[in-house]
Amino acid sequence: MASPDEHFDKQTKLELEAAAFRQLIAHLDERKDVQNIDLMNLAGFCRNCMSKWYLAAAEERGQTLDYEQAREIVYGMPYPKWKEKYQAEATSAQKKAFEQNIEK
Repeated sequence: MASPDEHFDKQTKLELEAAAFRQLIAHLDERKDVQNIDLMNLAGFCRNCMSKWYLAAAEERGQTLDYEQAREIVYGMPYPKWKEKYQAEATSAQKKAFEQNIEK
């Protein structure tokens, strides 16, 4: 089977990846009940990780962006507002799972 790189030209591949990223952001926006600690425990990344990746990609391309601006892109609003409205206190089970994941 051919790799995706063999199926699509560079621009099409870029557009497909961008569309998938936008859909992931939209999905996370619809699932505000899924806390970052849940994402970290299950997948090893969270909204903050995505913000850092977005910022790094901007910097690699010489674009001016700071971490809080990247967070606003990922969260769909300023992070302090999102945190106030949607972030719940992590349970002891969530914290324990997080600590166990860090030790791996």
